Amino acid sequence: MKKLSILWCMLFFAFGFSRVLGQQLPTIPINTVVEKVQKYFGVYPVEKVHLHFDKPYYAVGDTLWLKAYLNHNLYEYSPSKIVYVEMLTSKDSLIQTLRIPLKENGGKGQLVLDPQFITQDNYRFRAYTKWMANFDPSYFYNKVVPIGDAINKKLGAEITFTPEGEGKTKASLQFRDRSGNLLGRRKLIWEAIDGWDPFDKGKAETDDMGRVSLNLTIKDREYLKKGRLIVKIDGGDKLEPALIGNYSLQYALWDADVQFFPEGGDLLAGISKKLAFKAVSSTGKGLKISGKIVDSKKREVATFSDLGFGMGAIDFIPVAGEIYKATVKFENGEQRSYDLPAVKAEGLNVVLHKDDGASIQLGLVANEDYYAKMTNQPFYVLGQSSGHLVYAAQATLKNSSVLVNIPKDKLPNGIVQITVMQPDGKLLSERLFFNQSQPVLEIGVKTDKTNYAQKEAVRLSLHIAPKDSLTGTYSISVVDDSKVPYNDDQELGILSNYLLTSDLKGYVEHPNYYFNTENENRKEALDALLMTQGFRRFSYNDLIAEKLPQVQFFPEQGITLSGTLRLNTGRPFPNGGLLLSIPSRNIRKDTYTDNGGRFNFENLIFPDSSKVTINARGNDNFRNLVINMDPTYFPGIDQGNPVASSNIQNIDQTMKAYLANSKNEYRTSILIDEVEVTGVQKKLVTSKEFSALSGLSMPEHRIESDRLSGCNVLTMCLSTLLTGITYDNQTLKYYITRNYNQGSRVPVQFFLNGMPIDEPSLNSIQPAEIEAIEIFLRDDLGTVSRTYQNDGVVSIMTKKNDQKKQPRMSLSEIESLLPKTNIIDMVPLGYVKERQFYSPKYATPESKNTNDYRTTIYWNPDVELDADGNATFEFYNADGNGRYKVVVEGQNQAGNIGRSVYYYNVK
Repeated sequence: MKKLSILWCMLFFAFGFSRVLGQQLPTIPINTVVEKVQKYFGVYPVEKVHLHFDKPYYAVGDTLWLKAYLNHNLYEYSPSKIVYVEMLTSKDSLIQTLRIPLKENGGKGQLVLDPQFITQDNYRFRAYTKWMANFDPSYFYNKVVPIGDAINKKLGAEITFTPEGEGKTKASLQFRDRSGNLLGRRKLIWEAIDGWDPFDKGKAETDDMGRVSLNLTIKDREYLKKGRLIVKIDGGDKLEPALIGNYSLQYALWDADVQFFPEGGDLLAGISKKLAFKAVSSTGKGLKISGKIVDSKKREVATFSDLGFGMGAIDFIPVAGEIYKATVKFENGEQRSYDLPAVKAEGLNVVLHKDDGASIQLGLVANEDYYAKMTNQPFYVLGQSSGHLVYAAQATLKNSSVLVNIPKDKLPNGIVQITVMQPDGKLLSERLFFNQSQPVLEIGVKTDKTNYAQKEAVRLSLHIAPKDSLTGTYSISVVDDSKVPYNDDQELGILSNYLLTSDLKGYVEHPNYYFNTENENRKEALDALLMTQGFRRFSYNDLIAEKLPQVQFFPEQGITLSGTLRLNTGRPFPNGGLLLSIPSRNIRKDTYTDNGGRFNFENLIFPDSSKVTINARGNDNFRNLVINMDPTYFPGIDQGNPVASSNIQNIDQTMKAYLANSKNEYRTSILIDEVEVTGVQKKLVTSKEFSALSGLSMPEHRIESDRLSGCNVLTMCLSTLLTGITYDNQTLKYYITRNYNQGSRVPVQFFLNGMPIDEPSLNSIQPAEIEAIEIFLRDDLGTVSRTYQNDGVVSIMTKKNDQKKQPRMSLSEIESLLPKTNIIDMVPLGYVKERQFYSPKYATPESKNTNDYRTTIYWNPDVELDADGNATFEFYNADGNGRYKVVVEGQNQAGNIGRSVYYYNVK
């Protein structure tokens, strides 16, 4: 209830400020505006999700551990109790979705990075609740987690790009084999593709050091968004297969964009205020710049340089009728000129006048022409933060500037959005500022010693101040910092996420930088960020016009399976009985349909990969009944990865220490292909066996035959099994979900044993005869898409025919093979299976005689505090020497959050 008390206190203060003396009667009374805004915030609570990973990056074969947190701004409703975590490739292909149950706004999960399906890449993790899916997906949790490969990757490369004029660049590569040996004097062919078709290609040969330079011509910069450089290197021996490398063209061409953002929105003639600027490269990262502003007569009126990440602000007084340009010099020596926004002859803006620690002083500033027109006219000043209206006042323009004081102790932590509007609802100006007047959770961390030996026991203590140690949820990660080096300023911690990035659109570089007290200019840099970054969680215009969001999903309280029971004529079947059973969990539940034939099984609890059966055969006329399950909705993949700028170009080099350790840890796996196998092994059937599909790369998903057990009608099973694919009931076609949600209607092409088939033929395939189904969401080389004009491939492979004579089937056996519409077997997405983090003990000298290559030394997502806010943990170090890093994150029941980083040494 703390936030609501802040709200009403601020409204009381705000109306005390209101002064209306001789002005015109407002078109919309401020009480009405406040009421509408309050109604919106009361009906549409804001939910935010945060993920705490045990470490910032991984290698193939690792287990990724995570803790999910939910933060919400209202306490008069039941918040979501399920968080969805998606893992996507750098090409925005969905790899896996985790359904994590929440308890006390926290949940845990893990993901095994199986070498069979995971390759080296920059993976994006996206997290959200179904309630959040009602709103702009820009506010979902997004984070890039690089994953290297020391097991399967047979070709290593380091690549750099050197731009050479308009549309031309030189790609310099150095190749190594899986053992690190240079691939000298190897012939290769290469193609540069834009996602489908090659736009440049050629042949080359590496030198003695395995190096090669490729000259690329890129006529359209749009190619770089999805562009890839594919290199095929000769194996060096006729018996050795060719080695194929696939590299992003994201960094191929250098480009820069510099934008200028006047404080409050406008360059007002004769008004001195800040002019913010932001310089970004073609990859979205900030560029170091310096420059000057000149007027139409080439006279210098101001100079500037960035504070960091290409952002900064300067004080500037524009003159009416003048045209200004900025001459910008980049670190690489290039210079460019940019036009500043046009100078407005009249207007009013809100500016941040002073922040004295106790209060924020805002100014409503108008130039003389505007003041002459609007003297004694009223304006509304509204402030919102964290989904609460925290300030509302009516001010009168009796001078060309009006000062507004807001006590900071009445504001919650985070971004405060100040908006000035006219009484008719027209927005005039906006300013963001950051408030951190409220204390965060004080998380104290210490160890019984500061220096330890290898494999020595560590006793770690955690303390949270008694005033904060309400019931809460916390997580601890301990990693070997020498094997997992990482600049903590780059991390997306719980503070930087909840208080900053979750309320901003677009990419924020080094989010933790603004919360690290060791960075002296962090406050100035944060203010520059807020003046240059997008922010539109809601629109005052829409609220006043009562254009409210359409809610499709309510906060989930558990897993729900729903649908409609119909007669085979299509009519709904009311008061029909259905039985749900989950054998693996010994669950049996029944329900009855309503007058529209609708049914719901709510608050189910079962782990992922559980077989679920829904049966309508208890009804008298069950042979005429058809069960239609509702499709499961998942938000479409947003167009353009919002955090793609965090991608690492050379994972091998950046994660060198980590991958070297991973090679030692999984060295038996690396050498497995050199072991002679004398036993009989079942051959894995893949789509590569069929010539029509040989050009496709690794499938995004593979469905084995065991997941089809109990499936009677193939199309019914496909609706729950085809990850990343949507079925359209109107066109009766299947589409890639992310493209379908963006308006594409190019269908998926189905293949049966390498032969193209259409959708009506699917139900002629017996599920029991299927060996596997492979799903290809992309066709990088375009070998299939150009032929069939499709978008994605689903390859169905059947079991090899047994030549032995089969006995004749009985009538009951034949009947069992016929589709049964009154029984549905499916494998819906369940909760992530729980696993415990293994932490070895080295209590005896004998137990220490093993190699311990662990990088995550300790992981605990279920920290429990005693009544005094204390907790103690014991674990053992690994073999690594150097600095070990402890990260603790968490939040209490009141929604207060905290993060602490601690180091100790191992010698």
